[in-house]
Amino acid sequence: MKYIIYLLLPLCLISCNSTERKAQQLLQQANEAFLTDSFNTAKLLIDSIKVLYPKAFDARRQGIKLMQQVELEEQQRNLVYLDSLLQVKFAQLDSIRSQYVLEKDTAYQEIGNYLWPTQTIERNLGRAFLRAQVDETGVMSLTSIYYGPHNIHHTAVRVSFDDLFAETPPSTDSYETTDIKGKIEKADFKRGNDGGIIDFVVANSDKKLKLKYLGETTYATNLTPDDIKAIVKINELSTILSNITKAQNEQKEANLKIAFIQKKIHDKAEEDETTK
Repeated sequence: MKYIIYLLLPLCLISCNSTERKAQQLLQQANEAFLTDSFNTAKLLIDSIKVLYPKAFDARRQGIKLMQQVELEEQQRNLVYLDSLLQVKFAQLDSIRSQYVLEKDTAYQEIGNYLWPTQTIERNLGRAFLRAQVDETGVMSLTSIYYGPHNIHHTAVRVSFDDLFAETPPSTDSYETTDIKGKIEKADFKRGNDGGIIDFVVANSDKKLKLKYLGETTYATNLTPDDIKAIVKINELSTILSNITKAQNEQKEANLKIAFIQKKIHDKAEEDETTK
């Protein structure tokens, strides 16, 4: 029995050496891909070592270190790109921000709302209309404001021309009140829960659009050219602000990933130093 084991041992060593050699070849290819900025290829090759050669321990250890370098370089490149993107977006914002009115009470609001000047509250008292606003993070919404002698208890609105229309679902944020001259109703619809009205108005801003309030009874009016323009302009600002918010969130995520990778590299270096 011992004789058989002794015969098998050289074969095992030959097999192990062959496995490690093949794994090292993949590792070399991964390193070359990394040096030419082919990060996805490098990661796929490193993953292949673990799958194809699970017992090539030395190559796998080196692969882990290379993977950390690939991921670190990826995130650092991403930060450079995001920084460049934000400079462009902030320049766009600065070029148009003065056109809008920012309503924000710093005593209780962390995030204010931008309005188009023709739709500020003080300029539209006693009027039924569709108001557009966007918060400072880029979230756009519409508010249907009804004003009349009697309540209609509306919770949705429809915008149309000819046989085409877009209609909101029932609002989850609506309220009613009364002043000395009439009844006031408001319903809010954030983008994504607006039934596509924002996109409908933007796509058909050159048309004569009708606005219909839907409730226990209905009320119909027209969207004025100024109100249509307000929705279009707020949509433009929303695009810029939401892109800025997205890039800033990606920046934070990239920095967290970099810190995590750097900690792993540091901890591994300390571990290797201790075991020497």
